[in-house]
Amino acid sequence: MVRFIGLDGHSKSCTLVVLDEKGEVKNKVVVETNGHALVEFVKTIPGIRHLCIEEGTQSRWLREILSAHVDDLAIVMGRKNPGNKSDYRDAYGLANRMRLGDLGHRICKPDHSLAALRDLVRGYEMINADLVRVKNRIRYFYRARGVPMEACGCPGCGHPDGCTQPGLHQAVERLRKEQESLEVLKQEAHKDMVTEAQRHPICRIVQTAPGIGPVRSAELLAIVITAHRFRTSRQFWAYCGLAVVQRSSSDWVRGPNGQLARTQLIQTRGLNYNFNRHAKAIFKGAAMTVITSMPNHPLRADYDRLVANGTKPNLARVTVARKIAAIVLAMWKNQEVYDPERHRTKPE
Repeated sequence: MVRFIGLDGHSKSCTLVVLDEKGEVKNKVVVETNGHALVEFVKTIPGIRHLCIEEGTQSRWLREILSAHVDDLAIVMGRKNPGNKSDYRDAYGLANRMRLGDLGHRICKPDHSLAALRDLVRGYEMINADLVRVKNRIRYFYRARGVPMEACGCPGCGHPDGCTQPGLHQAVERLRKEQESLEVLKQEAHKDMVTEAQRHPICRIVQTAPGIGPVRSAELLAIVITAHRFRTSRQFWAYCGLAVVQRSSSDWVRGPNGQLARTQLIQTRGLNYNFNRHAKAIFKGAAMTVITSMPNHPLRADYDRLVANGTKPNLARVTVARKIAAIVLAMWKNQEVYDPERHRTKPE
């Protein structure tokens, strides 16, 4: 006896629908969003249990408390379904997707060993985003009054337009205090994140890659979790938004003789759209670090060679980012530190 369970979770309540192998509804219930109540209900379902949860804020917590009580647990991306929407319809759709095997890409969640690192990385990113937002707000006040930031900022700066605006200085002074407090919190969050990341041996290996330091290695470990999710570097490129795809339209036209013939079209080439934004930013940032700060590195020589051969600089940076991603994946799988000689381009 097999049962397929769909769970639609919210902050106050969770809706669960149970289907059998034929798709008939065996049970539907609304349970309080409470770990003990959810576990007790799942235990009452007889047979082999397959649970499907939609990716969201509570998906990792639901996986932690329910994975030990089901035979299979899948976390999937939500879909926009036409027609009316309700919690019951969403839960039923998840259970039916589990029954039909129409799950799409499963979302990979970290185990307990990486849970602390993932939370610390998320907290560091939030504080860093808040700090950038405060700096932009300070720039807004100066730009709105036509006052250069380097010429104003204190009552005694002597700028003719800036110091005569008391409201400007009062507002900016409060924002600067917020900026100072956030900078202290960022340093503390950075220290805790790096300390937690150094407890994982793979993090110390990954940070030896070009352009990947302690912060980027910690963020990669929290995002990727394990390199064995990807069989080849091409799959890893697609996950990081670095996979080159081709798009074309109207490939066939009707000729003078009435027969269809393939036309000579210039195919639009670009990068894939469905990817992890943060992972892409990490590798593109690593490529920029290699290009701007490591003039003697072999990858910098590859970048110079591409630009000299007519490649646009932005496309050359993407090529370097792809190489760094492939290097990191190989290092991660083989548990080996970076060796620049192994990745040096050999002359023809």
